[in-house]
Amino acid sequence: MPTAANLLAIMPFPEIDPIAFSLGPLSIHWYGLAYVAGIMLGWYYARLIAGNDTLWPGNVSPITKVQLDDFIIWVALGIVLGGRIGYILFYDMPAVIESPIRAIQIWNGGMSFHGGLTGTTIAMIIFARRNAIPIWSLFDIVSAVVPIGLFCGRIANFVNGELWGRLTDVPWGMVFCNQYIEKTNGYCPGGDFVRHPSQLYEAGLEGIVLLLVLAVLIYGLRALKAPGFVTGVFVCGYALSRIFVEFFREPDAQLGYLVGTNWLTMGMVLSTPMVLLGIWAMLRARRQAALQH
Repeated sequence: MPTAANLLAIMPFPEIDPIAFSLGPLSIHWYGLAYVAGIMLGWYYARLIAGNDTLWPGNVSPITKVQLDDFIIWVALGIVLGGRIGYILFYDMPAVIESPIRAIQIWNGGMSFHGGLTGTTIAMIIFARRNAIPIWSLFDIVSAVVPIGLFCGRIANFVNGELWGRLTDVPWGMVFCNQYIEKTNGYCPGGDFVRHPSQLYEAGLEGIVLLLVLAVLIYGLRALKAPGFVTGVFVCGYALSRIFVEFFREPDAQLGYLVGTNWLTMGMVLSTPMVLLGIWAMLRARRQAALQH
């Protein structure tokens, strides 16, 4: 018998196959295409920013377009390797210890943003030192474009019917099941329950809103002239968005809530230090900019 929550679910979950297309035995998933799209669109936007000298200290860009073209390989490796290793360490270590082959089975658990951020940061530090690029300016340009990748990734999560939200009775709630998910798993992992489409909340906050805020700072307030400020806003903005959405997102099944029945999650734990780090980066950037004037 349908519940009130089921009756209120007026937004049907789309019938989209997680596999975009197949080439013989090779299946190309939307998830993988989302990563490619995020990296390529971010690279294009980064070239626009780097090519505008008036945005940078002294009206001189600290990085050339050729250097950005070389850097895309570094950042791609940082995202993929860091994201996967981070997921294993933060969310799936017991299962990987029991079955090591699971480490490369991305379909059994995805990527960690915090791991990807760590991997990308390491790649940026090494690349900046090898190419004599001011590290905070490289941090800024990458921070400016990361929301594009976050948006693409969260939309891919939605298409896959994964990382769904908590139970709800809001009119836009969804039952995260379609014929493709049921065929792949033999059942619907999210159950026949109406849930928050938390992937879309994250796509909106971490992706669209954060991208626009950073664009206003860069083009309207010339924030890149204070190296590190854009980075601080991004880190703090992402962390606050993630913590907020965690109140609507179902925690990973293997971890659950770390405190209580509906309280602390791993996403909150990993994001809280980022708020403090982001504030520190903004204050540092302002202080350094003031000293140079």
